[in-house]
Amino acid sequence: MEKILYVTDLDGTLLNRQDTISEFSIRTINELVDKGMLFTYATARSLVSASSVTGGLSTKIPIIGYNGAFIFQPSTGEILSKEDFNDEERRFVKDTLIRHGISPMVYSFINGVESVSWIPANENDGVRRYLSVRKGDKRFRAVDDIDSLYEGDMFYFTCIGEEDELRPIYDIFSNDSRYRCTIQQELYRPEYWCEIMPAKASKSNAIKKLKDMWGCTKVISFGDAINDIPMFEISDECYAVENAVDELKAVATGIIESNQDDGVAKWLMRRATNTFLS
Repeated sequence: MEKILYVTDLDGTLLNRQDTISEFSIRTINELVDKGMLFTYATARSLVSASSVTGGLSTKIPIIGYNGAFIFQPSTGEILSKEDFNDEERRFVKDTLIRHGISPMVYSFINGVESVSWIPANENDGVRRYLSVRKGDKRFRAVDDIDSLYEGDMFYFTCIGEEDELRPIYDIFSNDSRYRCTIQQELYRPEYWCEIMPAKASKSNAIKKLKDMWGCTKVISFGDAINDIPMFEISDECYAVENAVDELKAVATGIIESNQDDGVAKWLMRRATNTFLS
């Protein structure tokens, strides 16, 4: 008997253009999970940020956050798995970003508390937009100086800005085997995001861990962007939503309805029920 793990990206895939999950998708997925489907999501978001846009979705199963750096149990916030930098790797990131005049959002644990630090004096439109749509997030920590910015047990760095200022950073870290670095334009926005994380922090590696945790024999995934390609490559089947980039569609098993049309939930409703109940 096949034991299948179903994994979806959030933004642009399960979430619609309003950054929400429709009532139809929530109801459909929750009913399937209640019947035994092993379903989760893998996102660049934190657990806090993901939870704010997935309200009502089942929290029975672990989720993959920070592009695979963490596996969380959403009902309790427990960290089930974590990839991390060592001290030397953190110092190199700090020194490189300072040298290139980049002021990042720094994700860290400070005295055991998860924090997102930034320097308000260095905000650009992209950072202001990021902060404005996450008002009330208790992780946010405005600081005044470089030393405070790079404080604590740092595990993730996000640089938001113009492509031409971020591309040199991407070139440095993407060619260094100690790191994994991504760059892409923000969904529905002009600014670019360059994110720096430990080398083993990827959706694909986290999915492999989760697959082993649950003893699954097969992975079926859903996505929309270039950064979903590694996830597709380790999946037995992979489906791109209609609004996905052409590069992802080219490596997909098939194309499903768009995120606006509940593509993931409709595919699961049509195709997955007999699979996981058989």
